Amino acid sequence: MKKIFISFLFLFTLNANAMEKETTFDQKLFNKAQSEGKVIIISSWIKYCSSCAGQMKILNKAKNDGKLNDIEFDNIEYFSFDVTNKNIADLFNVQYQTTLIIFKNKEEVYRSLGETTKDLLYEAIKSSI
Repeated sequence: MKKIFISFLFLFTLNANAMEKETTFDQKLFNKAQSEGKVIIISSWIKYCSSCAGQMKILNKAKNDGKLNDIEFDNIEYFSFDVTNKNIADLFNVQYQTTLIIFKNKEEVYRSLGETTKDLLYEAIKSSI
C-alpha cells in the first residue's frame, strides 16, 4: 500500500509540474522586445521536468516582484517554450530542457543548462541589466 501511495504521489507531483508550464515565446514579441532594447530571458522546459518547474518558479518570482535588492527588473521580457518545439529550439540552438538564455542589445550574454539556484539566476539577471 505504501508503494502505491508513493507512486501516486510521485505521478501527481509530476503532473502538477507539467500543468504550470506553457509556451509564451512569440517571434513578433521577441523582435519587438529586442527593438525596444529590453533584456530578454528565455527558458526551455519539457513536460514532467521538476528542474524546469523549479527554474520557472524562480523566474516567475523575479518577473512578478519586479526587483531584487532595489535593482529594478522592469525592462525585462520573459519567454518560455517547450523544448520539443523544434522551430524555437533550433532558433536558439537549445537541445535540452532547463536551458536559460539572456539577451541584451540583441546579443546573447548568458546561457546556462539546468541552473535552478535562485541566487545564481538572480545574479545572472542582475549582471545582464
